[in-house]
Amino acid sequence: MPEIRFQAPVVIDNKDGWGPTEDTFQYKDMPYQPYSKSDQLGKIADWTGTIYGDKRNYNRYRSQFGVGVGMYQYIHEDDENTFQLVDSTRLPKPAYQKRTRFQQNRFRQQQNQNNRFGQMQKTFAGPQKKSKTMKNLEMDQLRQMRKWQKQFGNRTDPRQHQQAKQREPSVRVREDWQVIEEIPFTSLSKLSLPSISEPHELSVWGSLEYYDKRFDRISTKSEKKLTMINRLIHKITTTKDPVIRQICKTHGNVFATDAIISTLMCCTRSVYPWDIVVDKFGARLFFDKREDSTIDMLTVNETANEPPPEDGTMDSAKNLGMEAVFINHNFAQQVLKTNEERYKFPNPNPFIQPDEENEAASVAYRYRSWDLGNNQTIVIRCEQDCVQTGPNGEDQFVSIKAINEWNPKIGSGLDWRTKLDMQRGAVLAAELRNNGFKLAKWATCAILAGSDQMKFGYVSRQNFKDASRHTILGMQNFKPQEFATQMALNTDNGWGIVRVLVDFFMNKPDGRYLITKDPMKPVLRIYSIPENSFDSEEEASDDENDQPGTEQQQK
Repeated sequence: MPEIRFQAPVVIDNKDGWGPTEDTFQYKDMPYQPYSKSDQLGKIADWTGTIYGDKRNYNRYRSQFGVGVGMYQYIHEDDENTFQLVDSTRLPKPAYQKRTRFQQNRFRQQQNQNNRFGQMQKTFAGPQKKSKTMKNLEMDQLRQMRKWQKQFGNRTDPRQHQQAKQREPSVRVREDWQVIEEIPFTSLSKLSLPSISEPHELSVWGSLEYYDKRFDRISTKSEKKLTMINRLIHKITTTKDPVIRQICKTHGNVFATDAIISTLMCCTRSVYPWDIVVDKFGARLFFDKREDSTIDMLTVNETANEPPPEDGTMDSAKNLGMEAVFINHNFAQQVLKTNEERYKFPNPNPFIQPDEENEAASVAYRYRSWDLGNNQTIVIRCEQDCVQTGPNGEDQFVSIKAINEWNPKIGSGLDWRTKLDMQRGAVLAAELRNNGFKLAKWATCAILAGSDQMKFGYVSRQNFKDASRHTILGMQNFKPQEFATQMALNTDNGWGIVRVLVDFFMNKPDGRYLITKDPMKPVLRIYSIPENSFDSEEEASDDENDQPGTEQQQK
């Protein structure tokens, strides 16, 4: 009997660890797909689950390692170095075109969905015969889709698809400027200073003309054309005011104009950028403005849901602001009795020469002081436009402003010529909504000046395609404090903002600072800037003018 030999297999011992060694070549180049013993074997193919959304068995037959993992995953090895993207960014269009495009896209999406289900019906309507279960699933899916379209098809806000409008800052920030503080509007809106006492009248300068009450009877049926009146209108800044230069020697330690202070007091309502210069000399503060500052400019539809575009068209934000300034300068002088004797104050207008008295606009400058507490006294130069005779024969001081209509289809949505006489409250409510910051500044200036009345004129274009001809459609009177209450304007909050800024700068070293409104965010940003930052602009302006100050002549 032959001897049976047992030959033991070769056992490779991995002395350095556990698992196969490099000497094992049997399974070296074979692909391996990980799997788990707990994976269940199910359907080979299923064409209904992805179409009808049936996910009951989706995770039952799915591997715990996922799909497309391991050696069988698709790898794209082509060279893509020469591949370049094409810029497909769409150019911005006006708001009304965006809205139309959104409606077209929504209609196109619904149409594509309907076509998709139509193709599905054609696919399943082939030679094969549908079962009742498949037909019921298909009908249920179509009914559910129609139900969703009815419920949620019109709930998308078209403004979500609009690109954010990038605004330029009011002043170019230089490299040597240093940010020392950022204050969000949410913090400013919580401030309050209710203990402000009545102001102290320091001096009054200028002369006023009487208001012509015939303009109170103007209506849309008896409209009056706005005429151009050439009169000198001065917008002198704080540090160039000769009266403030004399007052600062004996009274007060904080000085400003009503336009600057009203901007600070109502800053939480602002949207467009602006800037204010602050100069600190020892224990005195001067809130000032640059030569080309936007403080004295007027805005149109600044707080509206769809503000005017930033392009260079006739209805752009900049051109509408210039049109509003033109309307207000002429309207405030047209409604006066120019041929009668003026109401003169003890001191003449400090910004005109003696031979220019007849060419100067009707304006009074009141220099008033308020005690802010903590040994801080602010002196503000306030302005009034005219005087009128009250019901008891007394003289009432009035502030006159004009609200302009530029395009009812894009602006407020209300045609003043058809709505102003019967629905004046709705027109005013639309203006409070679209021009909240501008109207709040006007009300604050009237309260600071102590005006007895505020008169608003409704001025519209004769032709909405022509920005040079306008018509007066009506007038409306308010008491400043009642108008502030109507628009929810809290003067205690405004004084709180001023007091916080005064205390902030008083604790800083002497120098020049700049307060800016961020062009896109509701934030106040304070910079420490060199003292000669804007001297070149001021010197250039002084060379162009014969006398100090800025004179604006309405042409």
